[in-house]
Amino acid sequence: MNSNNRQDETGVPSKEGVRAELVGRAIALQPLLRDQAARGESDRVLPVEVVDAMADAGVFRLLTPRRYGGYETDLRTLTEVSEALGEGDGSAAWVGMIIAVTNWMACLFPDKAQEEVFGADPDARVTGVAAPTGMGERVPGGWRVSGKWSYNSGAPYATWAAVGALLKDDSGAVVDQALVLIRASELTIEDTWHTAGMQATASNTLIGQDVFVPEHRVLSVPAAAEGVYPRASLDETLYATTFGPMLLLCLVGPLLGLGKAALNMAVGAAEEKPLSFTVHGRQADSVGVQIQLAEAALKLETARLHTYRAVDEVDQAAASGGPLDYASRTHIRARAGFAAQQVLDAISTLLNVHGASSFADAAPLQRIWRDANVAARHAGLVPAVGLEVYGKSLLGISERVSLMV
Repeated sequence: MNSNNRQDETGVPSKEGVRAELVGRAIALQPLLRDQAARGESDRVLPVEVVDAMADAGVFRLLTPRRYGGYETDLRTLTEVSEALGEGDGSAAWVGMIIAVTNWMACLFPDKAQEEVFGADPDARVTGVAAPTGMGERVPGGWRVSGKWSYNSGAPYATWAAVGALLKDDSGAVVDQALVLIRASELTIEDTWHTAGMQATASNTLIGQDVFVPEHRVLSVPAAAEGVYPRASLDETLYATTFGPMLLLCLVGPLLGLGKAALNMAVGAAEEKPLSFTVHGRQADSVGVQIQLAEAALKLETARLHTYRAVDEVDQAAASGGPLDYASRTHIRARAGFAAQQVLDAISTLLNVHGASSFADAAPLQRIWRDANVAARHAGLVPAVGLEVYGKSLLGISERVSLMV
């Protein structure tokens, strides 16, 4: 850490100082990310140089326990770092965020599982798919799991995977929905990620067949959704963070960065770009352009305010030692999806301002537009679901339509 970081009375860098250092490192990566973004998109995978640079900057260790050499920060830091990375490249920001938050999720498992993942390899990288598209059958000592798990971002660089499965008892009845930890070497990757945006995330499909998963590498999703984690009770505030809000809000950071990058490009271009078929030699001289840029900037500010207020609520609840109540969680779910839509609306307006040249193959704006539109369609950000669960909560309707709240 830099010597100018704020420290507490023990001489240990403060949380704010650590955050500032890590965000500063992410900002310093932006030129590299911009330079390599087109290559990553063409290859449909992040260049090794980008992954190595993010690792060196501590991105993947943001939420890993200090006892394993991680930074053990908080959701605020993850969001600020992924926002900064998103200004450089959406795919890089997404992969960095996914690995960091799935490393956090691995630390909710029993300590024996944590030791297997991080004890022998402090640089372990866990990726995952929460959707229960696998099936587990009870066997002595654990479960035999098979399945196909789509959209596993960052899979080429993962050492472990946390994937969703329905667990069946001896009679074939489903008894639980779980996340199971499996070594990446026990899974195969099917190249299925052929998409309009976020191409470099390499969010391909994982396949497992009759993989043995010991009992200590199983996490009940319904229990986790209510704040019940099987890890030992250690003095580690980060791992008291409420499950659903953590896994939803983390998705917004890269989108905020993409929106900021689009705004900066449109504003910069308006200083010189003419407004064709008008008297204006510069877009910047047009009242119509001025109004649109202001509207886009305010939508991005709205998204950021909603996101960071919710992020701080999640971190404060973790610091107090208790999970957020259900009503608060529904509010957060709604705000996450709403914020994502504000970013999409802002980017659409910015492309209207910049004009048809936005869609040239070499124009970064069209990649930002495609990346943002793909990222915002993540199941955790579907606005209608967020609004439904929040609306039901406001009306006192007890029906629950999603575990991911």
